[in-house]
Amino acid sequence: MNRCLVIGGSGDIGKAICKELLDEGWSLGVHYNTTPLEFVLPEGSFSVQGDLSSSEGIDSFLSGLSRDWDAVVFAAGVSLQGLFQDSEEEMMDYLHHVHVKSMWQITRHVLPSMITEKQGNILVITSIWGETGASTEVLYSSVKGAQRAFINALAKEVGPSGVRVNGIAPGMIDTKMNHLLRDEDVLEIEQEIPLGRQGRAEEVASAASFLLGEKASYITGEILNVSGGWK
Repeated sequence: MNRCLVIGGSGDIGKAICKELLDEGWSLGVHYNTTPLEFVLPEGSFSVQGDLSSSEGIDSFLSGLSRDWDAVVFAAGVSLQGLFQDSEEEMMDYLHHVHVKSMWQITRHVLPSMITEKQGNILVITSIWGETGASTEVLYSSVKGAQRAFINALAKEVGPSGVRVNGIAPGMIDTKMNHLLRDEDVLEIEQEIPLGRQGRAEEVASAASFLLGEKASYITGEILNVSGGWK
């Protein structure tokens, strides 16, 4: 049975990915921070709490984490809206740790085993804003851009060892993160999306399942937009 570590498994997208992988027979280690899991894990899978918003929290999480995983999915995410000149250094550090430093540290933790086994998968749920940028979401766009560069560079480095590294860039997905938007703002965005609607977390999960599976065995260093054509 393949083993996958899902970082941010209590969020809407992370939860959908967990359910998809469980249906496919994966054994999961599901990370969460403050929001408990809303689904029951079967025997052979487990949940683990960890605050990844600081170096100390990341180190604590890693201290009890196995190094032997067939795949890791990074689905944790925190958005922030506001003018860049009003950004506080504390929030800069917070977003950096959650989106970038924890990804670096956890990947470094599990890579030696994957390289030894000559197989493995790293999958990062990034964002279309990491490529195009979003006004009033400069910090979020910045860390998502860093994730894209990480995917591209690491895929080249570990490809010869049989480890694949890919990403998914969701667009407007119907999640709690976007429920803070006003109805009129959502309607305006939907009118800009070629498919005319928000995406569903399950649609992101289907893409994750594909990239982690054998049907994607010759795909690495790629970032798949799941955005309804919105860019």
